[in-house]
Parts: sequence; structure tokens; C-alpha cells
Amino acid sequence: MDQSADIPAALLAGGLATRLRPLTATIPKALVEVAGRPFIEHQLMLLRRNGILRIVLCVGFLGEQIEAHLGDGAAFGMELTYSYDGDRLLGTGGALRRAANLLGETFWVLYGDSYLDIDYQAVLAAFRTSDALGLMTVLRNGNRWDTSNVLFQDGVLLEYNKHNPRPEMEYIDYGAALLRCKALERIPPDTPYDLADLYSALVRERQMIGFEVTRRFYEIGSPAGLAETHEYLLRQNEKES
Repeated sequence: MDQSADIPAALLAGGLATRLRPLTATIPKALVEVAGRPFIEHQLMLLRRNGILRIVLCVGFLGEQIEAHLGDGAAFGMELTYSYDGDRLLGTGGALRRAANLLGETFWVLYGDSYLDIDYQAVLAAFRTSDALGLMTVLRNGNRWDTSNVLFQDGVLLEYNKHNPRPEMEYIDYGAALLRCKALERIPPDTPYDLADLYSALVRERQMIGFEVTRRFYEIGSPAGLAETHEYLLRQNEKES
């Protein structure tokens, strides 16, 4: 039985994407074309291949365009629902808190600008053996693709600091996490909040475990990242054709 099918994913896609402007002045980052189709379609196909069929899209800036393009997800063989920030952008944590009633007991947390080709089933299986409130996937990054921000030693997640990373941090928050709904109670409702602050607290309290992955991430948050991701997905398309 596919054990991922009953676990939804929150896809955080509400940011302003200022680093990609003017490309994102009139369309949201999720709809930027990459390797022949809007980036979010690549993400959805990846998640579907991994058995994740229910997605809650946390949207803000130009989010109506995303809903108009994707609809209810039937065309992708998935179930899509939408949670809007409202009158002001709530940040990653605030947006997730606003979507809590759509997510259930356990859920994935993913970012709308990242392509993370990993074994989601294996990650979920590891989380199900733990009673922690969260799981963070980590990659030995060595500041190669972004600034490393995680201290992970002997399979133990010791520290996460996005804002002030230390030189001894060789790992990075990979961008795919699992949370239990109880963790969201720590986030004040309808208030701008950075998800990194929740993660830091959970790690500090040993309420978040780590899972090491080895395949690099791709992202479209910057022009350089967009170009790399475009080339990678083009190569993937050629392999599959």
C-alpha cells in the first residue's frame, strides 16, 4: 500500500519573488516557465510520482493566477486546495498556520520554488518511527549551493540557524519537511511569521529529527537558480522521451 497517499503536502507559494523581477512583476513565481511548462507543474508531477496526491497551496501575491491555472487538480490526477494569506502576506510560518485546518494530523511542508527529487516514502517511514513534532531533510552542502545552516552529526540534528549560520555547519535545510499539527499551535494565528523560527525552536528542544538526503536540490528563487533548474529539467525530459 502506498503510505504517502494519505499525507497531504503544504506547498508554500505566496512570496513576492522580488529576485526574479521583472519576470515576476505580473505572474507568480510558481507559473514561471521552466523547461517548457510552468514550474509548479514540474513540482506536481514529481509529487504524484512519489504518491503524494493531496496538495494545499498556500498562496498570496497573484495567487489567483495559480488557482485559475491549476484548478482542483483533476487534470493532474491530484486534489488541490488553496489557502490565501488575505490582506497581508503572512510569511512561510503564518501561511502554514492559516492552512492548518486543511492539513490534518501529519503533513509535508515544501517550498514553491524548489525541485526536490528524493525518496519521499523513505523519509515518511523514518518519521513514522519517531514521536517528534517534525522532521527536516538535510544535505551535506558545504556552502556549495547556498549557505549551510544545519549542524548534523552522527545522524542527529543538533542546531538549525537560518539567520546566523556558523562555520561548522556543513549541512543545509534541504527544503522538504514533515510536521505534526501540534507544532503549528506555536505559531500565532493571522500574524506574519517565519517558519525558520519554528524549526529552530523544535530543533533546540529535540522535537525535530533529521533525515540525510544525498541528491542536490534545484530552485528557481534567483536568476542563476532558475537557469540551472531549467537545464536540469531539460535533461530529465530528454531521458524520459
